[in-house]
This record gives sequence, C-alpha cells and structure tokens, in this order.
Amino acid sequence: SVYLLNDLLDLPADRLHPRKRLRPFASGNMSMVQGIVLIPLLLLCAFAIAVVWLPTEFLIVLASYYLLTVSYSFWFKAIVLLDALLLAGLYTIRIIGGMAATHVGPSFWLLSFAIFLFFSLALVKRYSELLVLKQRGQLTTHGRGYHVEDLVMLMGFGVASGFMAVLVSALYINSEKIKVLYHHPELLWLVSPILLYWISRIWLITHRGEMHDDPVVFAAKDKGSWAL
Repeated sequence: SVYLLNDLLDLPADRLHPRKRLRPFASGNMSMVQGIVLIPLLLLCAFAIAVVWLPTEFLIVLASYYLLTVSYSFWFKAIVLLDALLLAGLYTIRIIGGMAATHVGPSFWLLSFAIFLFFSLALVKRYSELLVLKQRGQLTTHGRGYHVEDLVMLMGFGVASGFMAVLVSALYINSEKIKVLYHHPELLWLVSPILLYWISRIWLITHRGEMHDDPVVFAAKDKGSWAL
C-alpha cells in the first residue's frame, strides 16, 4: 500500500530518471486509477490480517510504520540526511515488527547493529542517485534536497556508518551475553571481516556507478553477496 502511494507521489521524478522511468506507474504499464484503488484495499487487508492473527504489539508497530512511511513520502524525503535516517529507522522498525509478531524481546545489540547498517545502505541509495545525475550533467535532485557536490560527504557518512555496524558486531561477540547463547562464540569473529569486506565492496561498486537504485535488491541478486 505505502510503496504504491510513494510511487504515485514520485511519478514526475521517476519519469525523468533513466531507470525508474521503467516502474509500472512511470512507464504507463499500471494506471493511476489502479494504484488509487489498491492503496486503501491493501492497507485494509494488512490491518485485517494483523487484527485477526497477530499480537496487539504488532498492530501498534504496523500502525507506527505506516504513519512514518506516509510522513516520509509527503514531507521528510525532501530533507537532506533526515530522509536517510528515517529510511534506516523504517528498516529497523521492520525488525521490531518481527519481534512483536513472534513475542521475542527487543535486542539492544541487533537494533544498534541494524540502525548503523541501514543508514549506510540508505546513503548508498542516495549516492547512486546523485551519481546518475552527475553523469547526466545535472546538479540537483528533483524533489530532494541533495546536490551533486554532496557526493564526497555522503560517501564519508555512509562508509563510517557501515563500519560502525561492524564495530557493534565485534563488541557483541566480546559481550558477556554471548557466552550464554553460544558454545563456541569465538567462531563468530569470522563474521566481522566478512561484513567489513561486504560493506566496503558495496560502497566501491556504488562509487563506480554500478549499484542498483535499491541496495537491498542488489544484495538479493548479487552472487558475491550470496557467497559472503
């Protein structure tokens, strides 16, 4: 529901983008009327499923997620850096939703790791969009607050945040709690260099202009990510 809403709001900008113009609404493969009908229908289905089959805590998380995403689509996506922070927060709320749905208590370590990792990936998204503009000789984004000159700063913020996620994972491996959960916690040290390599590789690919508009889609299709 909310992705359809966001795509309808982004329609003018998507039609000007070399890749996003192929999205269903922008390309004309899906009509605006279909989107307007599906947005409330899917929203109703989502909340009906949550009310009938899932805990009340999940319903609260779902409502919060939807309200924040709508706020992002209408207002916050035009504010520099706040848009990326909110995206990272929304990805993290999905994890909280999973915890609420399965009655698993919140994990400080997982949420700390997630917010840094997702902020890095959100900035990958913004960096790749700006790089496309630079290659086309444009200076500013349509409907966003970013300028092509921001590329260097965005990379610095993104790489630093990604490395912070690695640091959180390393500190977790050295925490007292892990000794209770794992018989051989020392094996988890293998995760840190793999994660460090993956984040560095993601940013290198982005810098070369080879990143998909959505880094999550890239990771899902990238054989190197599968192997790692």
